[in-house]
Order: sequence, then structure tokens, then C-alpha cells
Amino acid sequence: MSSYPKSNDVLGTTNRGTALESGLCSLCRADCMGRCETWMSSLAGRAMLYPRDFGLVTAGSGNTCHQGVSYNSLRIQGYNYGACGLANGLTGEADDCLFTNVGLTTSFGAAVKTKTRLPLMTGALGSTFIAAKYWNSFAVGCALAGIPVVIGENVVGVDRRAEMAKGRIASSPELDRRIEVYKRYFDGYGAVIVQLNVEDARNGVAEYVVDKHGEDVVIELKWGQGAKNIGGEIKVASLDYALFLKKRGYLVDPDPEKPEVQEAFRAGALTSFARHSRLGYTNLASEDLVRENFMATVAYLRKLGFRRISLKTGSYGMEALAMAIAYASEAGLDLLTIDGSGGGTGMSPWNMMETWGVPSILLHAKAREYAAILAAGGRRVVDLAFAGGFAREDHIFKALALGAPYVKLVCMGRAIMIPGFLGTNIEGALHPERREKINGNWDTLPKTVSDLGTSPEKLFAAWQEVQKKVGAAEMKNIPYGAVATCTLMDKLGAGLQQMLAGARRFSVGHIRREDIASANRETERETGIPFITDVQDEIARRILGA
Repeated sequence: MSSYPKSNDVLGTTNRGTALESGLCSLCRADCMGRCETWMSSLAGRAMLYPRDFGLVTAGSGNTCHQGVSYNSLRIQGYNYGACGLANGLTGEADDCLFTNVGLTTSFGAAVKTKTRLPLMTGALGSTFIAAKYWNSFAVGCALAGIPVVIGENVVGVDRRAEMAKGRIASSPELDRRIEVYKRYFDGYGAVIVQLNVEDARNGVAEYVVDKHGEDVVIELKWGQGAKNIGGEIKVASLDYALFLKKRGYLVDPDPEKPEVQEAFRAGALTSFARHSRLGYTNLASEDLVRENFMATVAYLRKLGFRRISLKTGSYGMEALAMAIAYASEAGLDLLTIDGSGGGTGMSPWNMMETWGVPSILLHAKAREYAAILAAGGRRVVDLAFAGGFAREDHIFKALALGAPYVKLVCMGRAIMIPGFLGTNIEGALHPERREKINGNWDTLPKTVSDLGTSPEKLFAAWQEVQKKVGAAEMKNIPYGAVATCTLMDKLGAGLQQMLAGARRFSVGHIRREDIASANRETERETGIPFITDVQDEIARRILGA
């Protein structure tokens, strides 16, 4: 694991654990008391774009070291003239070219376009218990911010209140809750995306979703993710629950039905069980058979009534990447999310996560190359989303530019969960009567928070903006975690606007590959993005020669 600086004196941030390139800790805790950049941005919002203690300090950046190939070794270009993408009758005059006039709305999709207020979406929030605990904060926050939220795999399968009839789902209160919480605050921007893995397909999740919730939901086929090359896992600490999951058809390890395993559990030597999902396509031996199966599945989902279908793939090799892009494009899918290694996890096997798959920037660079091959052949390219280790506004810019013009969204997993944790903990500390119900972890506000304030109106920079949107009466129903999510989204949006304005792009849809450069030759070779001093060098020499 590469190690990055744990603290940033300019922003006044620090990491509790091992820092990653994203700025997040390798292990992100729901009860964390701060204060990484994302954690602080969930409170202070766009104030975190600037150095602290203005008037007392000057600040300098140590940005000259760019070793290896990563998103950190891409640099964002700026231009000293010109402007494109201005909307609403604005011209290129200086009074119009303010960063606040940069448009961040975008859309994705084939026949049906899905609008988003920011070029962002969540990672898959599935059957891990942390997703269930903090879902209200995640879903309400994303709905208010106008970005898609992804309900991950196995939610129905682990729902003990779900009712089955003839091996198919008849009701799932947990899945219904997740969809309905988001839709309550949905205003036309964003979407609910429901994943479908092997167990979900067997349980009839697609049929249940389209019958119960109609065509408002996007259904997503699941090939994999950037955290692991096997199916999803959760850990359960109850023998009874482990037995229930095995009866539901899951692999549970160790086998809870074995007498010796039960004895070890009662003795305390065994404290938990791991529930695993099945691998897909294991009965298929060729690429042609995979394509045939995939196309048949898409056709079946369309016949059920789904108007929007997406695909999520992980950091497999180049063959699987090409298959995903080609098949999703041929089938007319609405979105393909490509998750590189570095992708987050709730419970992936750790050494697998550390050693498997293609790192995000390499996978994304090849994805763009393959998309361009399709386009050069006159074929439509499915809209893409890049995922795997993103947390900041510069990550959003670089990923969109690297994949331009095919990438429409950047998928953030753990980063968008942090405000949900933080806001919930603050709400539980300020309102002890709610703490157990909302899964708050703090009895009182820690000093890292109380130094900033002791009321939600003072703690969350976006509080008043959210209140304006929903109304004072409805504000009492908004989780603090959702307000924190909106606060983080405001910071990411403002930071992205500033970077786009510096590149003279006044609409996120106008971003180009030319807006980034490689900071070392190895990155240039692997990504196809030219080395920074080679960019425009020919133009510069022409000017000097003139």
C-alpha cells in the first residue's frame, strides 16, 4: 500500500489512519471524530477550498513530486484566453466568465436521458449493514443534491422480513424503504439504481422492482467491482442469522449447519460467519456464449418493462473491459460503470483487495481507448462512469477529462458515505432521544466538532440552503447526515466549477482530454495524455518564430 501524507497543514486536516491518494483513510470508520478533508468538507463546505487562517498566513504548494502512474500524476491545464460552454445568453465578456456561471448539470442514457445536477453518483450501497443503518442520510442527501444513488446487490436476500413465495420475492420491506426514501425528495434530477447479481436474479428482484416501483428505477447488471474478483460478502455475528442466510441459498463460511462449527461458536472460538455471493457466467466457456447470455438478459429486462438498464464491471483484464464496453454499447444500455482497483469495500478479503485487478487510472485509460475504437467504427458508445478511489473535485475533473467525451459521471463510494456518518453522529449527540434509532455513535460532540459550533445551523454550511429548498416545516424530517451530504456536494461542485473556469470550460460537458497533462513520461505512455511541457509546445515555437 502506498502511503500519502497524513496531514495537510494548509487546510488543517489530518487522517486518523493510513492516508490514501484519495485523501481518505484506508479504513474509514462510521464513528470517526475527524478530521480528513472529506470529513471537514461535510461541515465547512466550500470554505475547505481555501487555506485556513486568512490574514495570518501565506501558503505554498509542494506539488512538484509526481512519481509513478496514478491520477495524482495528471495535472490540470489552464488557459489564458477564450471561453466555451457559456449558457443562458452569456457571452465571453469578463463579467460573464465567473466560475459560478459554470454549468455542472449533465445527463446519461440512450433512449431515456437521466439528468443529474452534478457529474456524480454513489457507489453501490448494498447488503452491508452500514448501508442499511445510514440509508436515510445517504438517500435523502443524494436526492436533494440531485445525483443518482445505487442500491447494491443482495439487499433482498439478507432482509429477514422479506417474504418469499415459490422461491421468488413477494415482499421486501428493506428494498421498498430504500427506494421510497430517495423518491420522497426526488425532483427530476438523479435516479435510483438497483443492482442485480446471481442471487438477486434467482430471487426475482427485477420482477419485484418493476411490479412494485415501475419504470422509475434503473436496473443494473453486476459483473464485478474494483475491490475484489469474487462475489459480495457480509459478516454476521449471529448463528441464527447465519442459518437463515444459508437457507436463503447463500454460501455461508464456515458452514453454520455443521455441529463442530456450532460448538466452536458457542465456545467463543468462532465469533462470526461470512456470507458470500456466487460468481456469474461460470458455466460459460467462451466470449460468444457470454455475449449471447448478456444480450438475452437485457432483452428479458426490457420485456419486463425496464426502460433504463446499466452495467457495473470491475477491474478485470482487457478482454472483460472490451466485452463490457462492446456489449453495453450494442445492447443500447444507458450507463456502464467501470470500477478500478482501489475501489472501496464493506468486506472484501483484504489481501485480495490489495493485490488483484487493474489500478483505476490504467483501466480507465484503456476504457477510453477502447471506446474511441468503437466510435471510430461508426458505432454508438455507451455512456460511461469511472469509479475507484475518488474523493475530491480534482479527481472528478481528471476522470471526466481522461475519459472525455464518453464519461458522463464519476462514481464515489466511501467519500459520499462520510457525511452520512458525521451528520448522524452529530444529530445523535445533540438529540440523545434519537441516537439509538438513527445509529448515532457519539454521546457528546467531540472537540473537533464543538470547536466549530454546537448547533446544526452553525455546524453545517449548507443548512440554510437545504432549509430553503425543502421549507422550514419539512426541515425537521431531514437527517443531519443528508444536510452534511449536501454540504460536501456544494464544496465538490464549487471546486469543480473553479477548475473548469480556469480551463475556460463553462459547462462540464465541454471538458476535453486536452485539459489534463501527464506530469511524468511513464504516465504519458500508459494513458496517452501528453507530457506537460510537450502540450502546446509546437504552438509556442510557432509564436516565437513569428
